Amino acid sequence: MTTILRLDSSIKGDASISRKLLDRAQERLAAAHPDAEIVTRDLSRGVPQIDAAWIGAIFTPAGQRSAEQAEIAAYSDALLAEVRAADILLMGLPVYNFGVPAQLKSWFDHLARKDETFTYTEAGPEGLLKGKRAIVALSSDGTKLGSEIDFASGYVRHMLGFFGIADVQFVAADALVFAPEATLKAAEDQIDTLAA
Repeated sequence: MTTILRLDSSIKGDASISRKLLDRAQERLAAAHPDAEIVTRDLSRGVPQIDAAWIGAIFTPAGQRSAEQAEIAAYSDALLAEVRAADILLMGLPVYNFGVPAQLKSWFDHLARKDETFTYTEAGPEGLLKGKRAIVALSSDGTKLGSEIDFASGYVRHMLGFFGIADVQFVAADALVFAPEATLKAAEDQIDTLAA
């Protein structure tokens, strides 16, 4: 059975382009994998930022954590369990002020845990979440994917790769203000190809 983890991060609700692209990708993937389990997490509802309490909880052995530390660690562990169980990640990436949404950055922060998602070897860091596929639906008003002002896609690709997820494909409805209909149609066509 295939497990698909869908991650939304747009704060625009029904007006979100990245959500519409993920809807399409999810529909196509579900048709291609009728037995798929689809897990959804809407990061736009808020992801706690990591802080000193988080570090204290994560670095304290599970059997020695206080009740507060156990609660903090449980949230982070739940995010990690979702990614570990997933075969395919569907990730919405609306570009806000040339970068990733704060809640998506916080999601990555929760996952960046030594000996859980990565480890250090003599050859350098090695990701521990290998064998997964990610389809990232990027949307932006004025930022072009891969341009010198795109600080979002490179970060996402790097972090996924850091975790061992090397099969990362971007679908871009980018620079929408310049040709919204044609740009969205091209992104939808690309979704249909990737999600077949």
